[in-house]
Amino acid sequence: MLGDLRVQSMPRSGGGRSYTIVWPDGLVDEEADSFLRTFEGVGTQKTYAYSLVDHLRWRLREGLTTGAVKLLDLHRYMGAVGAKVPMPWGQPWRTPPKRPYGASALQVAAACLKGFYLHQCASTGVNDELRAALERRRLPTQADRDRILLGHTIKSMTANPLAPKQGTRPRHPKMLPDGARPGLLEVVNTARDEMVVTWLSDTSLRIGRLTGLHLVDLHLREDASCSDCKSPHLHVCHRWGNPNGSAAKIKPDWALVDGVVTKGEIYRASPAMVSSYFKYMTTEYSKYASGRGHGMLLIQLAGPNRGEPWTADGARGMLRRAGRRAGLAGRITPKAFRHQCNNVLDVTGGDPFIAKAAGNWASAKMVDEVYGHPDLHSPEFQAALRSVWGEGE
Repeated sequence: MLGDLRVQSMPRSGGGRSYTIVWPDGLVDEEADSFLRTFEGVGTQKTYAYSLVDHLRWRLREGLTTGAVKLLDLHRYMGAVGAKVPMPWGQPWRTPPKRPYGASALQVAAACLKGFYLHQCASTGVNDELRAALERRRLPTQADRDRILLGHTIKSMTANPLAPKQGTRPRHPKMLPDGARPGLLEVVNTARDEMVVTWLSDTSLRIGRLTGLHLVDLHLREDASCSDCKSPHLHVCHRWGNPNGSAAKIKPDWALVDGVVTKGEIYRASPAMVSSYFKYMTTEYSKYASGRGHGMLLIQLAGPNRGEPWTADGARGMLRRAGRRAGLAGRITPKAFRHQCNNVLDVTGGDPFIAKAAGNWASAKMVDEVYGHPDLHSPEFQAALRSVWGEGE
C-alpha cells in the first residue's frame, strides 16, 4: 500500500522471510521494528505485523504517540475494529468493503497491542501510566490450573484489559456440509486436488502443514525405518525456509538421520491417502516436477511457475471453487476438515482421548466440549427421548 504505512516482507539469506513496518518513503518504523524483531523466525511476526500496521495507521489519524496513548484510547481502537465496548469510539475505521475483526482477530489484536506498548514502555521508559494499566493480573480459573504444571500453587495470572470477553466455546464451528467429501471428489480436476481433499478428510492436517510437506517426510509403507510408527504415516516438520512460505504452526523437534526424517508431528495415513498419493506422483508430479530439486510434495500445475511448490492460498482457492461447483452450502475451507473428529468419537463410544490421539489434537477436553455430540439418529438417542416423553414402555 503505497502512500501509507505498510508491511514490508524481507527474504532472509538462510531461507524464510522477516516482516517489518515502513513509512511511505521506505524508512523503517523503529518502534514497530524493535517489537517485531522479538518474534524473528516464527509465524507470529507476520501476524503481528499486519495487526500492528492497522493500529499505527489509526494512531496516526488520531494524532497520538506512544507517550500520549492512554488505555481509553486503546479501548476506542478495539471498538473501532469490531470489539463490543460500552463507549463511543469516534469515526468509523474499518469501513466497507473492509469487515470488522472477528473474535479470533480481536484476540490477536489485543495481544499484539499489549505486547507492543509494554515493549515500548519498558525500552524507552515513557508512559508509565499505560504500562501500569496493561500489567493487570487476575485470579486463576480452574481451567488455568488444569493447563499449568503445579497449577494449584498459582496465585494470580496475567490479564489483558484489551481482550474482549470470551463467551462459551461455540460447538461445531465451521463444520463441513453433509456429503462434502464425495461431492468435492466428483468435481476436482486433477490428481493433486483429489489427493488434497483425501488427505484433509482423513487427517486433521492444517493447510500450512500439508503444503509444507517434503517428499522425505512421507513414510507411506509398513515398518518405515524411522521406527516412530509401524503403520504408513507422515512427519510434519517445521521448516522456516520453504520456498512457498508454508510452515507448520507447531515446532516439535525433528531430525534427518541418514537421510530418514524422524520425530516431528506424526499423522497416520489411510489406504485412500496412499492410493491418491501414488496416482498423483505417477502422473502430474513426475510430468511437471522432474528435475526441479525443491523436494516438496504439492506443486503448481499451470502457469509460468508450473512445477514449483504450491502455496496454501492456492489450496484454499481450489477448495473454494470446488465447493461452488459441487453446490455445497457455505464456503469450503481447509480448517473445516479438521473438525471432523465426530466419526472417531462415534465409533469409540465417545472417548475423547482416542479422538485426541487420532486427530493430533492438543486437548481431549476441547474435543469433548466443542466437537462431541450425540448422534441424533441413533437408537440410543431415540430411546432416551421416548423415555423422557413417557413412551418408554
